[in-house]
Amino acid sequence: MSRPHIDPRQFLKRLPLFADLSTGQLDMVAAATTELHVPRGQVIFKRGDPCHGFHTVIYGNVKLCFVSSQGDEKVIELVGAGQSFGEALMFMDRDYIVQAETLADCMLLHIGKAAIYDEIERNPSFSRRMLAGMSRRLHGLISDVEALSLRSGSQRIVGYLLKDEPEEGGEITLAVSKKMIASRLNLTPEYFSRVLHDMADRGMVNVAGRTIRILDIERLRAYEG
Repeated sequence: MSRPHIDPRQFLKRLPLFADLSTGQLDMVAAATTELHVPRGQVIFKRGDPCHGFHTVIYGNVKLCFVSSQGDEKVIELVGAGQSFGEALMFMDRDYIVQAETLADCMLLHIGKAAIYDEIERNPSFSRRMLAGMSRRLHGLISDVEALSLRSGSQRIVGYLLKDEPEEGGEITLAVSKKMIASRLNLTPEYFSRVLHDMADRGMVNVAGRTIRILDIERLRAYEG
């Protein structure tokens, strides 16, 4: 049975980038949008593939990674619902420099670059929002470099657990596997698991599969391993 297609405007208008577009402008962007349903474990694009636009995630999770000739991979970014990827390369007219792969069944929207270029020419406020989004991404990358360069492994794990500012007693559900998060933090899976176990043994967290309950947030913030 074929899957019914959605009206992309219903999703595009919920994204900050497109929230202020007029109905006519949204129609033009929607006309250049392709709806993609990609099952878990599928490659969306490989390094060296041409970039004809950018993707936004409606649901699911996508990893951006480098893959060596031996098959080893390094996770660069984990992209979830409401986030997008590929904008910078679209503007640079460059081929993809990373591989994108789904970590769950995903619904994606691919927005063609011609429509984005046209909207930038017509709408200065759209240009500012696009620049703001890319600036946030750059700020995040700079923060990542700082964290990976200047923080210990245990501090990186604490930072990851507290990045969404959970409250004491609150629960964190890891959207992807611990192995994937370890790669994102430039750690081995064994080290990541060992630190979580140590935190649990000290009564700072409770770990049940991918669910982590914060038991003592002040001690967790001060944790040095």
